[in-house]
Amino acid sequence: MPSSLPKATILLQAAVKYLEEELMPTLTGYHRFKTRVTANVLNTVRRELELRGAHAAAEHQRLVALLGHDGEVEELSRELARKIRAGSIPLDAPKLREHIRQSLADALAINNPKWLDR
Repeated sequence: MPSSLPKATILLQAAVKYLEEELMPTLTGYHRFKTRVTANVLNTVRRELELRGAHAAAEHQRLVALLGHDGEVEELSRELARKIRAGSIPLDAPKLREHIRQSLADALAINNPKWLDR
């Protein structure tokens, strides 16, 4: 893509700024609510674009460390679930607990980062 085009995250940020700072103050009721929902969706998409690559790479590394071999993240996750169900990886295993904790934190960083501050 030509470098003269703005990054998608910058475009999304500009759209949210317009919705929140210029449009929302002029709205009430239903349209204000729907505009807030739209701004939240755009912010979620922006965070996904910004964070997902690093999150996916870190998840892959954690899964490889847990399972002891490489593979695609989706298959490694399914294998981990099978091993947990079978009892071959105990629920209180420190690496498993850290993987679950970090996976949830990564998801919240995209979906609702305010919850991480609690």
